[in-house]
Amino acid sequence: MEKRFLGNSGLEVSALGLGCMGLTFGYGPATPEADAISIIREAYDLGVTFFDTAEAYSQGGNEVLLGKAVRSFREQVVIATKFGFKDGDSSKGLDSRPERIRRVAESSLKYLNTDYIDLFYQHRVDPDVPIEDVAGTIGDLIKEGKIRYWGLSEAGVATIRKAHAIQPVAALQSEYSMFYREPEKEIIATLEELGIGFVPFSPLGKGFLTGAINAGTTFDPSDFRNSVPRFSKENREANQVLVELVGSIAKNKNVTPAQVALAWLLAQKPWIVPIPGTTKLHRLEENVGGVRISLTEKELAAIRTALEGIEIAGERYPSHLQARVGK
Repeated sequence: MEKRFLGNSGLEVSALGLGCMGLTFGYGPATPEADAISIIREAYDLGVTFFDTAEAYSQGGNEVLLGKAVRSFREQVVIATKFGFKDGDSSKGLDSRPERIRRVAESSLKYLNTDYIDLFYQHRVDPDVPIEDVAGTIGDLIKEGKIRYWGLSEAGVATIRKAHAIQPVAALQSEYSMFYREPEKEIIATLEELGIGFVPFSPLGKGFLTGAINAGTTFDPSDFRNSVPRFSKENREANQVLVELVGSIAKNKNVTPAQVALAWLLAQKPWIVPIPGTTKLHRLEENVGGVRISLTEKELAAIRTALEGIEIAGERYPSHLQARVGK
């Protein structure tokens, strides 16, 4: 698979990563361990070398799973994990105190069964802890060899600049897709200016852009999309116009909607690396195929014009979670 550098950091990863969250957390019942490990190893066999996890995904359980899966090829992959929630539980609020960052780093090293963390993100900006203190702690961990690079997730421009001035930021991980284009307003230009890579999560719009979700879809009771305004029945129905656009482009190119959505993201900047997640091998293979799809300048211009004419209905987070982003 094509490789990409995350900005000017020197960190090289596969053009497409694998988001591991959904294997244990957020999208209904956990995938059986053997099946989950099989998906991670198949991703590696298909050329994926960039794997994303977090303490908050099952309080270390997701990290343990990933550590088991990549044990035999650990040196050939880049592992990203995250700190920033109280007790590793996203429902309990934020905690990026320096002592907490250190505890999470030690726990993640143990859970992942590794000597170093390639990329350590602050999962959400903690308004009670100056970002300069966070960056300083990260700098110490880098000097100690426990982490190699660091990043931010869902941070705003002012925080990105402050953090980068203390300890160079390798990557920002935030939501970005045809379904959510807010980063185009300020974030992408800032990252380009500073030489920071961009790792979009939910590049398939939490599954919506695949065309597999419509107004009649029902989610498992434990699926967090039940609480997302954008995924209400009414909003799913209203937003089908976007699905139809992606589907028509895919049909014309004889590819799938998911592949179009990923190819579109990859075409935006050479330092953008999406991390779609999946619990199904055939979806994994489909997503990896998106790296091989090329969109012409004419196609990209037509897509941009079409997207600007579509107004997406519904917020992407319930209000209490929306308050944590863009800080």
